[in-house]
Formats: sequence, C-alpha cells, structure tokens
Amino acid sequence: MTVPTKASAIVPLGVLCLVAFLIPEALSGQAGLRTPDGRPDLQGTWNFSSLTPLERPAQFADKAVLTEEEAALFERQTLDRNNADRRRDTAEADVAQAYNDAWYDRGTKTSAKGGRHLTSLIVDPPDGKIPALTSAGQARVAARANVRRQRGPADGPEDRSLAERCLLFNAGPPMLPGPYNNNVQIIQTRDQVVIANEMIHDTRIVPLDGRPHLPATVRRWQGDPRGHWEGDTLVVDTTNFSDRTNFRGADENLHLVERFRRDGRERLDYTFTIDDPTVFSRSWTVTLPMSLSDGRIYEYACHEGNYAIEDILRGARAQEGR
Repeated sequence: MTVPTKASAIVPLGVLCLVAFLIPEALSGQAGLRTPDGRPDLQGTWNFSSLTPLERPAQFADKAVLTEEEAALFERQTLDRNNADRRRDTAEADVAQAYNDAWYDRGTKTSAKGGRHLTSLIVDPPDGKIPALTSAGQARVAARANVRRQRGPADGPEDRSLAERCLLFNAGPPMLPGPYNNNVQIIQTRDQVVIANEMIHDTRIVPLDGRPHLPATVRRWQGDPRGHWEGDTLVVDTTNFSDRTNFRGADENLHLVERFRRDGRERLDYTFTIDDPTVFSRSWTVTLPMSLSDGRIYEYACHEGNYAIEDILRGARAQEGR
C-alpha cells in the first residue's frame, strides 16, 4: 500500500510509519542536550581519567600528537610501568607501591582531541611544559623548602600535603587526572552550576547571576568561582585563592578560567587556563576531554579512614628517637 504526498511522490506506508516513529525520538534526543532555558545541558557524571601526562615527556620533544600506533605503544608501556602488582627491585620499593593495582583507576587510554592523541594535557605553551617560574616564584619555592627543612617533614599534620590530609587533591580546582576517583558530577540550574568531584568529595557551587567576586580580603582553598555563558560554553572564572592551595606552585594571585563545552552526547571538552604573574612567566592552558559515564559518584570518606597521617607522624617520631 502507498500514500501520495503533496509533491505527488509515492512513498511506502511502512517507511512513513518508520519516519513518524523516529522523528520524535530524534527531536527528543536533541532537546535532551539542552535545559528548559535553552542552555547546553552539561549534567551527568563525567570521567576524566587519562594516561596522557600533564607535561610532554622528553621522548616526544616537539611532537604534540601521536599516531594511532604510537599512542597504542605508549599506552601499553605506561600501563606496564604503572602496574603496582609488578615486583620491584627491592622490598622497600615493593612496600612503597602502597596499593595493589586493583585499587587504581588511571584509565587505559591517552586523551584525544579532534581525533588526535595528545602527548601532553598542556596545549599552551606549544612545548607542552609548565612555564618557567618568575624570580619571585623561585624565591617563594625556596622559602617554602626552607621552612620545611627547619620544621622537618612531619613535625605536625600541617607539614604534610593537603592531599595527605584529605583536604584537596586532583579534584582541584582545576581538575586533573589522578590515580583513582576521576569522576565529576555536574548539576545545573538556570542560576547555578554545581561541580561535585568524587575525589575528596569536593563540591563547588558556581553562581551564574553576574554577582561580583568576594572582597580580596576573603580567601578560599578552592577560590571564589563565578560563571557565565559564552555561546554554548560555560566559563567559570575563579579568583580569591588562598596561598595554601599552591597549585603547581601558584600563590594567592592565581586567576583560573575553566571552560566546559559539550561535544555531542558522550563527550565534554574541559579546558582551563592558569594565570599567576607573580609565579609563572606566562599563562598556560590545559585541555582534558571527559567522557559520559553511567556510573555513580560514591562517597570518598578520606578523613574517616586517614590512618596514614598518624602513621607518618609516628614514623617521624621513631626516626627522631622519641
């Protein structure tokens, strides 16, 4: 049976029925990528695990991208090198592995952008390296090291890193891949975006209403974020960091700009730019593609099980003969 159209073409009825069935599905899928107020829908749980290092390895020199064959070889070598179940040369090195390999979730692939495998997450400067420190930045690093030498590496918990103290880790901001828990959940309304990281269960609430940043006298470990839309890209501008955050040596003058842009159903392009003129000789930019996950965000109860801090302090006292 056929049905004539207005253009007098003859189309099988079965095809019309199929089209009538598929069109609403296609339209609903497109609508599902936007919120009721017309903004791109960034919501979901996104995984950002990656074998691509932050800085470009020396073996790749000025090579910004890898071929499929080169990426596959690098992935195999990296997985073998990081395998915590592989025996090391000494018993001390074995113990230093800390966990069995089953506990790690670094991912199995390098990051790819535009179909090209990246040799570093840093895309600017072009050499894929963190820019040189300014003279003030070098002096700051030296001063921190001097304080550490004077106090010792474990006089108290304050001497240990924020990660060891379950305060901040690769969840940032900004976000970078770590050994595990490389998941972030985004919840979105017209006036706010919530960025909830699985690692250390850090959560940022980003207002979108145009309010100004907090006064410069107010400092936060995660800074003071403000969001706005540039077309289909969510831009999160963060200032007012504390000097205790120390992201890659940054100080309280760190200015962080993050960009989130959805690229189809399964991918979220995440980039951030670090600008801290008192520490770095120039700004630098990282790109970190994320993939949609059907997994759940689980509680990361780091504080409750953080016996390592006590053990580190006890070990330091034992070394001192106390």
